[in-house]
Amino acid sequence: MKTNYSLKELDTIASHIIEKATSKTLIFNGEMGVGKTTLIKALVKQLGCKDVVNSPTFSIVNEYEINNSNTLIYHFDLYRLNDIEEAYNFGIEDYLYSNHWVIIEWPDVINDLIPVPHDIIDLFIEDNSTRSIKITSVNA
Repeated sequence: MKTNYSLKELDTIASHIIEKATSKTLIFNGEMGVGKTTLIKALVKQLGCKDVVNSPTFSIVNEYEINNSNTLIYHFDLYRLNDIEEAYNFGIEDYLYSNHWVIIEWPDVINDLIPVPHDIIDLFIEDNSTRSIKITSVNA
């Protein structure tokens, strides 16, 4: 089931994702410009991080710490990766199986590595000011 939302509702949608998630691995799908990074910024904030969140397009991964905890958030943007070998080269498996939050944009290149369970967050453009979200839990 898809849920529509506007930019004013980002914090609410981010909280909804956290409530519905069955794991700490969140896979974000959606076309360029749908607002994946914008929603992830709100999600990281809702998880309790006070850091400034930016897209890791050029760094591939950004690391954030949840305040007053030993929990980290790894935010990946794999858009620039050409193949799975590049992911192996920077040690993606260490991140995926770290027991920390892992948030991935453009995951297609590593689909075979994504651990189960994980949650898929599909985003869609409805119009200029409205997006919709569909959350799917993958448990087997």
